[in-house]
Amino acid sequence: MFGYTPPVQRPSGMPIHRYQPFEPIALPDRTWPSRRIEAAPLWCSVDLRDGNQALIDPMTPDRKRRMFDLLVRLGYKEIEVGFPSASQTDFDFVRQLVVDDLIPDDVTIQVLTQARDHLIDRTFESIEGAPRAIVHLYNSTSALQRRVVFGLDRDGITEIAVEGARRCQKLAEAASGEIRFEYSPESYTQTELDYAVEVCAAVLDVWQPTPDWPAIVNLPATVEMATPNVYADSIEWMSRHLPRRDSVVLSLHPHNDRGTAVAAAELGVQAGADRIEGTLFGNGERTGNVDLVTLGMNLLSQGVDPMIDFSDVDEIRRTVEYCNQLQVHERHPYGGDLVFTAFSGSHQDAINKGFDALARDAAAAGVPVSEHTWGVPYLPIDPRDVGRTYEAVIRVNSQSGKGGVAYLMKTEHAMELPRRLQIEFSQVIQRVTDVGGGEVTAEQMWSIFSAEYLDQAAPVALLGHEWSTVDGRVTVRARVGVDGVEREVVGTGNGPIAAFVAALGETGYDLRVLDYAEHALSAGGDARAAAYLEVAVGDRVLWGVGVDANIVTASLRAVVSALDRAAR
Repeated sequence: MFGYTPPVQRPSGMPIHRYQPFEPIALPDRTWPSRRIEAAPLWCSVDLRDGNQALIDPMTPDRKRRMFDLLVRLGYKEIEVGFPSASQTDFDFVRQLVVDDLIPDDVTIQVLTQARDHLIDRTFESIEGAPRAIVHLYNSTSALQRRVVFGLDRDGITEIAVEGARRCQKLAEAASGEIRFEYSPESYTQTELDYAVEVCAAVLDVWQPTPDWPAIVNLPATVEMATPNVYADSIEWMSRHLPRRDSVVLSLHPHNDRGTAVAAAELGVQAGADRIEGTLFGNGERTGNVDLVTLGMNLLSQGVDPMIDFSDVDEIRRTVEYCNQLQVHERHPYGGDLVFTAFSGSHQDAINKGFDALARDAAAAGVPVSEHTWGVPYLPIDPRDVGRTYEAVIRVNSQSGKGGVAYLMKTEHAMELPRRLQIEFSQVIQRVTDVGGGEVTAEQMWSIFSAEYLDQAAPVALLGHEWSTVDGRVTVRARVGVDGVEREVVGTGNGPIAAFVAALGETGYDLRVLDYAEHALSAGGDARAAAYLEVAVGDRVLWGVGVDANIVTASLRAVVSALDRAAR
């Protein structure tokens, strides 16, 4: 017989003596481990503040508007729109939302301020005229910050918080809109729990919240310091010990330094939190904020309505990538390009069998597949529920850079590029940026797209065509220029595209159409259409694009586009 000898792991030699382990919280009667999340928490997006301040290239006003509009469309009702006392850009954006009446009736904007009088004054100036707003007051409370940054004891830090709360109270009484308050003991995860509850209680004593006018107490994992269970213990402890608990909305603001922000947020909700602040796809300082997409989709996967519309996750991702100028990783939960992709043969086999079984079960139950309880190996949710199909996704194995390209082409030029064309064109853009560097604007992108797909006329040019149908078969008679020489070609097929491809066979070109998509570019009498064809030309597979008022003409132009690109 053979015995098992475990491998011998050697000490790493890393300077572990410099770091202190976290202290567990004495909460032997904790209740959160046995709870389930059965309803969505209140959500607050901080993409436009915490997310924006963490960008290499902070959002322009246009990108801020696009992000704000996206958040509203998705259903977020509380949106932190800036730190107006920190920059003129943030101040101006808040004023634009207010003055131009861009805030929907069911949405409340939130603004952040440090607990300093002149910053609070500037913050209230930015929201004057807003029908409703949350003023988010904070000061740092941890022992380390008290000692290193402020040189103050607990009483000194509490006085900063209390004076800030009083200033907010005074200015809110004179404001024209409805003002609610939020307080964050920043660096909460490094703050002693007895002091965290003490400073929050002191602020609440100033504001005197009621169940009809609650205050938000936000407990941020400004830096994630411990395992998620310790954060959850601290939330349950605070929920038990906070005064006026029925008049407090207990909020979480987890960061991701240890990579467990999502787990910490979920356990924090189980521990009694009512609200979560985070960002779409987790953008934020250092390793980021908690990801609102993952949190929401986790609820959906458990049959809980997230109260946010994630039904087109690709569109959400493209917009976020454009606004942040940051790529969402291909393996990012739910939203990444490859998260529903199976490269392993055994995985693909199990998924295919799962789809077959799902169809059989739905038929036996007499319901559509889309309404039947989901259950397919390796796929935690149905890709179609977030705007994808399994068949489309598995054909993609690299989509680097396509999100922003696809977003601009759709929003600026109404071109809804098929997924694989997005990949192909993003590589064209990449070649341009590799040579020229810098940013490619929407106008430049259209010039590049036109030159690559629409303006080619060699070696083949479409000069004219007519088509007819007899007994279900289509005949196309076309005039084409081949290497500068005009020719007339004729072909027959089961549709105009097949007939035209057959006609081009007379010129010596062998083509096979693999995929086809089309859509209208505009409505009305001057409407135009775009056609996209994936074509195999010899041993090459590439896309062609055609645009015309007539969809058949656009389709034939797309064939020629692919042929000319292959020749190049």
